[in-house]
Amino acid sequence: MLTLLAIVVLSYLIGSFPTSIIFGKIFKGIDIRDYGSGNAGGTNAFRVMGWKIGISVMMIDVAKGLIATVLISQIRIDPISVAPVYLQIIAGFSAVIGHIWTIFAGFRGGKGVGTAAGMLIGLYPIAFIFVFIVFLLVLVTTRYVSVSSMTAAASLPLFLLILDYFGRAYKPQLMVLSLIIVLLIIFTHRSNIKRLFAGNENRVRFGKKK
Repeated sequence: MLTLLAIVVLSYLIGSFPTSIIFGKIFKGIDIRDYGSGNAGGTNAFRVMGWKIGISVMMIDVAKGLIATVLISQIRIDPISVAPVYLQIIAGFSAVIGHIWTIFAGFRGGKGVGTAAGMLIGLYPIAFIFVFIVFLLVLVTTRYVSVSSMTAAASLPLFLLILDYFGRAYKPQLMVLSLIIVLLIIFTHRSNIKRLFAGNENRVRFGKKK
């Protein structure tokens, strides 16, 4: 029980690290939640603080999910009968929850996409590659990060089935996790969905402004 508790708490805490908020205060002297979409995630950091800081924030957010899934899940304090894959899923998901509802910033965090990506890298790297390709294709086509994120998340269960069909078997637990992630990502993007229907969702600009 102590092992499971430690994994959940530590994973949640590392997921809660408010990357964009800290970077905003250090490098720009602002609270990122007061600008742009008001979200404390990588996309808003990219939009408000520029691509260098934005990419740095995204990379750290991905690392949070990866560290929780690969490293924190290995903690052992007392004997535990839970299978390693379940501990990885619990650790990774706890980090995602921490990112979305960070205890260090009034439970106002990001949308969980980057940290969920880190978790997927730790659990099933080949699936992440295909999901990331979908994200990029949709982003280039629509220039909506929100649509790209939701579409990529929705493609995960499909890729798990396809990979299993071609002999790259996945753990059945990942299918359940993938469906939960789809619902969670859609939930965290509910304000984006409203803006999409209203026609005022922000698009990504490629290239330099003239």
